[in-house]
Amino acid sequence: MAAAGGEGTDAKRCFAVEYIGYSVIIFLQLATASARSEVEVSAVSQNVVDRASQKWAAICHLSALIGLLGNGIGFFLAPLIVWLVKRQDNPFIDEQGKEAVNFQITMLLAAAVSALLMLVLVGFILIAIVGILMVVFPIIAAVKASEGEHYRYPISIRLIT
Repeated sequence: MAAAGGEGTDAKRCFAVEYIGYSVIIFLQLATASARSEVEVSAVSQNVVDRASQKWAAICHLSALIGLLGNGIGFFLAPLIVWLVKRQDNPFIDEQGKEAVNFQITMLLAAAVSALLMLVLVGFILIAIVGILMVVFPIIAAVKASEGEHYRYPISIRLIT
């Protein structure tokens, strides 16, 4: 019976590692891609967003996934560091960096609440949902940011404005 639970956990870990692996590949491709000199106008806004700014905005979002592999708080620190370093370069990077940091703060709070609710067993389901959201939404945000779209997380407390 314990072996069956272990196999399910291993499958979940493999599934999570696979998605994180894809995210790492996308992150590395974006980080190493050379910035194009052409300027694109975002379809969502009239603001001019160049390729380099799109790349760094996507890195703000994807850095959270890299941080998940680290010490447990890296999912919050990685986007914060990227945002703090690059926010002066372009308003688009500043906006998307704030979105990434706000979302990670929201997920940190949700994980803490879920951990407390584990005492009444509901937290086990909630922590799994939070974990899925922490992987899926940054990937969606990175893709949108790399296309120059102004992405806003649907579930986010906007503490940094």
